[in-house]
Amino acid sequence: MEILASIPSPGTSEIELGPLPLRGYAVCIIIGVFLAIWLGGRRWTQRGGQPGTVADIAVWAVPFGLIGARIYHVVTDHQLYFDEGRDPVDAFKIWDGGIGIWGAIAGGALGAWVACRRRGIALPPMADAIAPGIAFAQAIGRWGNWFNQELYGRPTDVPWALHIDEENISPEFRGVYDTFHPTFLYESLWCVGVGVLVIWADRRFRLGHGRSFALYVAAYTVGRFWIEYLRIDEAHEFLGLRLNNWTSIVVFLGAVAYLVVSARRHPGREEAVEPSPDDPTAPESAESAEPKDATAKDATAKDVEPKDSESAGAAPEKAAKTEKADEPEGAGRGDGLAKDTATATATDAEAADADADADEKSVKASTEK
Repeated sequence: MEILASIPSPGTSEIELGPLPLRGYAVCIIIGVFLAIWLGGRRWTQRGGQPGTVADIAVWAVPFGLIGARIYHVVTDHQLYFDEGRDPVDAFKIWDGGIGIWGAIAGGALGAWVACRRRGIALPPMADAIAPGIAFAQAIGRWGNWFNQELYGRPTDVPWALHIDEENISPEFRGVYDTFHPTFLYESLWCVGVGVLVIWADRRFRLGHGRSFALYVAAYTVGRFWIEYLRIDEAHEFLGLRLNNWTSIVVFLGAVAYLVVSARRHPGREEAVEPSPDDPTAPESAESAEPKDATAKDATAKDVEPKDSESAGAAPEKAAKTEKADEPEGAGRGDGLAKDTATATATDAEAADADADADEKSVKASTEK
């Protein structure tokens, strides 16, 4: 087929950085991940979240996403690794290409849920913040297929057709066609459009409670359906459609249903997406709360123990001082009382003697008369 122009394929799938060769596929994924984290972090802080939270969530979400993407690919294309003459070890060689976006989304969502739960954050607002970043990351990641000369579409002679080296062409087209639809480019451009759509709709309608993420999923599946229809690589089919076409339909319906139900149950957007670290009422994760409680208990024990020991030691001293203080006071009172009693007794005796003398004199006087 003679054409006037085409998109060339790279001569190698590696990027040389000095002595260190890097797989172009891996470089595209890494750049996409960093872009998604950066944009997601900006959107998260604009919604009232704390800086650095998205990066912390990504520590869990990214590995889970990569593992999920690889598992989905291996399960759905198991014949590439487990049929006769194949090497099962190749299933672990993710750098050679072969990941499934559906597995990436499912695995990444699981990892993000675990991380959000550990930080006391709801998953829907986090998903809303990172939704357009994921779309842009996919747009960059799709260029990894260009490096590997894989997942191209049907033969074509359009000016933007992709030239594929002969050793990478499917056997049924080898020697007949060498230019094909650049489905990687179609999906890359579509994902850019999806990311822009989500950002616009989020600002225009103040989407919340996971609806930005649902819009991303619904819009992506629409593009994935027709792009998948162009691809000619080997895939499982059901009722005349490729497996990924059916997956796109099911996921699209689920995303639309979520949009409708969520809008009715939770209209508007969340007022707060992450508790402030300065808020004393903010919920603490189990990890952060336990050490603080232990510290508080230790501090309380330290404060209480000396006071109790001081009180215990001071009690006998106080008791002794009280006994010593009461002893002389009581004795002094007793001596004074005894002296007063003796004096009163002596006075009464003198008065009695005086009365007796007076009576005696009266008697004598009467006798003489």
